[in-house]
Amino acid sequence: MSKYRNALPQLGSKLFLTDGGLETTLIFHLGIDLPHFASCELLRSKIGRSVLAEYFLPYIETARREKLGFVLEAPTWRANPDWGAKLGYSGETLADVNRAGIALMEELRFAHEMRDVPMVISGNIGPRGDGYVAGTEMTVEAAAEYHDGQVALFADSAADMVSAFTMTNVSEALGIVVAAQRHRMPVVIAFTVETDGRLPSGATLREAIETVDAATGEGPAYYMINCAHPTHFETTLAGGGRWIERIRGIRANASKRCHAELDSAPDLDAGDPVELGDQYGDLLRAFPQIRVIGGCCGTDHRHVAHMCAACTGGTGSKAA
Repeated sequence: MSKYRNALPQLGSKLFLTDGGLETTLIFHLGIDLPHFASCELLRSKIGRSVLAEYFLPYIETARREKLGFVLEAPTWRANPDWGAKLGYSGETLADVNRAGIALMEELRFAHEMRDVPMVISGNIGPRGDGYVAGTEMTVEAAAEYHDGQVALFADSAADMVSAFTMTNVSEALGIVVAAQRHRMPVVIAFTVETDGRLPSGATLREAIETVDAATGEGPAYYMINCAHPTHFETTLAGGGRWIERIRGIRANASKRCHAELDSAPDLDAGDPVELGDQYGDLLRAFPQIRVIGGCCGTDHRHVAHMCAACTGGTGSKAA
């Protein structure tokens, strides 16, 4: 049963953490083979679920130590029909994987939530195509139909919300919001941008947010930016405007590389955790409406702890 679906606590003044680069951590730090970058594969075995649970613990410990909220993102970014087919999933297996992702988040919340550390469960939705390139855009109606099944599964679970990450174009983001509204689920849209601050489709971040808001009556609970380094979007946010106030979360990459460079890189560019943390501190001072912070590709618990320290004056040194 959902706990916060009717009143998401991260819409208030409290700062929330979330995790970092799940897939890059599993591949480069733990040496786990993830076909198609699909962490949802681990949900299919007891050992895999244990690995995922262990992955979340240092992030949760940081939130508990600093008395911050936490958003538990289910490892279901690739658990949609096209990627499921590439993984050899039947329709039943795909549904089971999505349910297992939420069930694991329920277990973590039950074990670790505290009165002053609320934990929100999010059903994570990824793009139909590659998260680094726009590819062929669907119509809004086709996107809503495509993502409806996953949203419906999350609506019938303990998920408090759904979050669509690494959105490369406006039409797919719009379709996901339409599907979420259909199932009465709070929805968050996280756009990714290139080094020029534009979506891979070429739209500006402002155009993307204003278009989705206008078409859906400000349907998303809020927006995020993910899978881009702060240097890629800091200038984009400098202009001001109502649309910027709708951005309440950041999950940045550790690396300053562009998407194409990251996609072809054989190594992990973990960047500088302290520098990245300081950049988050600057972002929150400039944009105090940002209430959800975490990492994306190349980041791990060290980066998020330094983000936390820079944003709260806490104990980031414990992450070293």
